[in-house]
Amino acid sequence: MEIITIKQLNQNIRQYERNEAPEGFDINNEVSLIGWVRSCRDNGKIIFISFTDGSRLNSIQLVSKDGVTQNHETLKGLRVGSSLIAIGKAVLTTDSSQQKFEIILSRVKLLKQADENFPIQKKEHSKEFLRDVAHIRTKTNTFYTSMKIRSELSFAIHNFFHLNNFVWLSAPIITSNDAEGAGESFIVTDDSDDNSFFGGVKASLTVSGQLHAEAYAQTFKRIYTFGPTFRAEKSHTSRHLSEFWMVEPEIAFCDLNQLMFLMESFIKFLIKIIQKKCYEEINFIEKNIDSTVVSRLENIVSVDFAKIEYKTAIEILNRAIAEGKTNFEDNEIYFGKDLKSEHEKFLCESLGNGPVFIYNFPSKIKSFYMKQNADGNTVGACDLLFPNIGEIAGGSQREDDYDKLMNRCRELNMSTEEIQWYIDLRKFGYYKSSGFGLGFERLIQYITGLDNIKDVIPFPRSNGVLKF
Repeated sequence: MEIITIKQLNQNIRQYERNEAPEGFDINNEVSLIGWVRSCRDNGKIIFISFTDGSRLNSIQLVSKDGVTQNHETLKGLRVGSSLIAIGKAVLTTDSSQQKFEIILSRVKLLKQADENFPIQKKEHSKEFLRDVAHIRTKTNTFYTSMKIRSELSFAIHNFFHLNNFVWLSAPIITSNDAEGAGESFIVTDDSDDNSFFGGVKASLTVSGQLHAEAYAQTFKRIYTFGPTFRAEKSHTSRHLSEFWMVEPEIAFCDLNQLMFLMESFIKFLIKIIQKKCYEEINFIEKNIDSTVVSRLENIVSVDFAKIEYKTAIEILNRAIAEGKTNFEDNEIYFGKDLKSEHEKFLCESLGNGPVFIYNFPSKIKSFYMKQNADGNTVGACDLLFPNIGEIAGGSQREDDYDKLMNRCRELNMSTEEIQWYIDLRKFGYYKSSGFGLGFERLIQYITGLDNIKDVIPFPRSNGVLKF
């Protein structure tokens, strides 16, 4: 008998209830399922099994009856996590729960009994404990939800760019440049030995695919990278990882205003996909993690993102302090300050409690490659802030003037040897280019309402922790 998934069976039964059953489906026929036990309740002659096969969040109930189900006795002492094949008929239920049917088993085959010390049991587990068993934490509803949304978002990202004629670039993971110039890269080989693997060239894990993306944009016009990036920042906050994923589009002949339009359109597209594809997961989040998730997501897709210049943001913050509307831990607000998360949160709240673009930043707090504005003091850069998360994406128009870019590198005492190829692009028809980087995990954090970024990536890596 062909094995069917719980998801497909659920769809078939819902269609059956609407008199739209697919061809070949008959509710009176037996179905065959394969999966794992989430919980088991033994009432003697009847055993109730909460059963999942990974195809959907909600489990279904299997009912094994003594004298009805073959091998009923093999289910005595059935443990959480065990795997089995279940064969039986779907019977519609009359209760008001989400589970519209259960399976009355005719046959069952226990494939593997889980050990008694299986870590995930039917009880409350702390997220700290579950991070320590990350290889099996997806067996809980919270982490199933987190990783399912992550998967749907990944597909949606590729789909958005494909629909909009972008070319995907698999940017290098091992590189000779530190795109951000922050000196927080993981070293693969140093440059002290001419006999080293890369012939004396210092190699590190990438912190961004942007520089390579700019090169490809000069041929394909619209490109994007989507892959892992690495930072050796010794941070222990709930917002930082040592290994995380970045989405980095780059568009030739694009200015900052066009870029912000793209960023807003892109994120709204992704949220709409999650609203459509992950309704079960959103429902779980609403009931168990964040009751505001539905309204939060709807607010993202239904309103225009606010846009303010950096200097205006500074004015808003200082005015709020002066009027006693807030008291930050850091009340020293001035032009040229790199805003902290408490400031970003306040700006989002004061401007409609929605996404906010801040643009035209002081050059001294931004990266070397950003377009220098005519005022000589600011650059054409933007940060996109989300409520409760802070910066979720940042972008800029790139400096297209060779001499200005070289002078900026000198101002920052940067060695240009390893990025001369990048600077030289300006000699070869480079007119204008813009791009942004979106922190993939931070977007998942916002959607799920989970308060720690370590809970939205399969196997988190951070300072002092390297397990699995």
